[in-house]
Amino acid sequence: MSQHHDPGTADAPEGQASKSGFRPTAVAAVELGVIGQSVGVPVPRASASVQVTGISLDSRSVERGDLYVALPGASRHGADFAATAIGSGAAAVLTDDAGARLLAVGSDLAVPVLVVAEPRSVVGRLSRLIYRSQAADLPGPSMFGVTGTNGKTTTTYFINALLQAMGKKTGLIGTIEILAGGDPIPSLLTTPESTDVHALLALMRERGLDAASMEVSSHAVSFRRVDGVVFDVVGFTNLTQDHLDLHGTMEEYYRTKAELFTAERARAAVVTVDDEWGRRLAARTELPVTTLATLQPGSGPAADWTVTAPKPRGLGTEFTLRGRNGTELRVHTGLPGAFNVSNAALALTMVLAGGADPAEVQAALDARDPFTVAVPGRMQLVSTRPAAVVDFAHNTDALARALEAVRSPEPASRVIVVFGATGQRDQGKRPSMGATAARLADVVIVSDDDPHDEDAAAIRAEVLVGATDAKETERLDCKIMEVFPRAAAIREAVNLAAPEDTILVAGRGHEVWQEVKGVNLALDDRVELRNALTARGFTVLQDDGIES
Repeated sequence: MSQHHDPGTADAPEGQASKSGFRPTAVAAVELGVIGQSVGVPVPRASASVQVTGISLDSRSVERGDLYVALPGASRHGADFAATAIGSGAAAVLTDDAGARLLAVGSDLAVPVLVVAEPRSVVGRLSRLIYRSQAADLPGPSMFGVTGTNGKTTTTYFINALLQAMGKKTGLIGTIEILAGGDPIPSLLTTPESTDVHALLALMRERGLDAASMEVSSHAVSFRRVDGVVFDVVGFTNLTQDHLDLHGTMEEYYRTKAELFTAERARAAVVTVDDEWGRRLAARTELPVTTLATLQPGSGPAADWTVTAPKPRGLGTEFTLRGRNGTELRVHTGLPGAFNVSNAALALTMVLAGGADPAEVQAALDARDPFTVAVPGRMQLVSTRPAAVVDFAHNTDALARALEAVRSPEPASRVIVVFGATGQRDQGKRPSMGATAARLADVVIVSDDDPHDEDAAAIRAEVLVGATDAKETERLDCKIMEVFPRAAAIREAVNLAAPEDTILVAGRGHEVWQEVKGVNLALDDRVELRNALTARGFTVLQDDGIES
């Protein structure tokens, strides 16, 4: 399932089933009368004492005692599935006027029905109420939320690793996996539905977690997946062109991100001010804000914390994070690229903004090197000769950063990139991605990403136009190829590579399925790259989790 798909508008209600382990083991019942009062709907006295112990948008994941929320969909209404929900034990149904009419046409329901004008607008609030996910009288984990176009995943992993290095028991909610102090729960969306988010927070509280970090995409804000969640600290990475298929303009994209930086949703903010969007956000947020500059001094405005003295160390970078008050922290990240310096600095600054003592943080940095944690599909190294890297870079800015990061200082080294563009997503970025690849790589292999329902050849053609135009008009000395399917493109990249070269396979990162015309095809760039390297006799790095 793509994060661009809103489960609330599906033909049938979809979402991540709470039965997968998201819920706490015990939930104190909330009377339906209290629920009705919270959304301004009178509940008849006979139904007011009905006990509700959960909430679900998906009829297939309803558990006994749930409030089933029946939402309108593209061609079906959630009310069509109310009988299934009730059969699974739903104690009541919440829907809109259209849903109520559908329910009235069917057989008499054995449970009460609450009707509100816009049910999705109250789901987060009700989830918080029912699960008591952030109740004032109950201890719960400190919440760190990260938003921005690029770097969200890595930053949340860095926060998680740093907090663990400081002895904290942590949770994580993101693109790749969800952790609640135990075994990972595979993640299908950057941010789960609000019903599951609040269930997860209650589960984390039940398990005694100290802190949790969460990726918050613009889709999560638009589709109300984080409604009712109050973050202790929210962080901003950057803003570049992406997801304009949803937002239409960069201005609207920015405004959606900025909604997270309000008193309703957070207590404090850390904003990276390397770009104009960050500077604008820092100036306009109503929250107490800490600013972070990760570019070289003099290239941006003065900030509360500044990255200074970066220098290479192995594949990564060591640097100093200097506070306005003179405090300095010595930091290292083992992940390549200047953008991972930015990600590490943001993670560190957010933890400091959350109240951590700088001396305790420095001790954890020195003892555990937390910013060298492996992040699946994010600058993930598969071999060293040739250097072979898989990265999630799927927009122009991220692709440029990744290509710059993997460029070797060896004079004879070439960069070979394999990438494509996603179907049914922000078509305007395709030529610019092609042009960027032509400017920054020596060999450009255009292939398929996830075509979805678009014609794959047409997508490749748009990318190729950008690459070939840039090569011709700018007289670039690069080789441009079109190779498909993607596994063949990866094999071609390896066949062309010499030991001193670098291969970057960009766009899909940790993903293990490729969607083509509604069919999910098994495809893991890391596995294909490993297999191709091994077939040529190159040595690959051992990673037991690479095929997960």
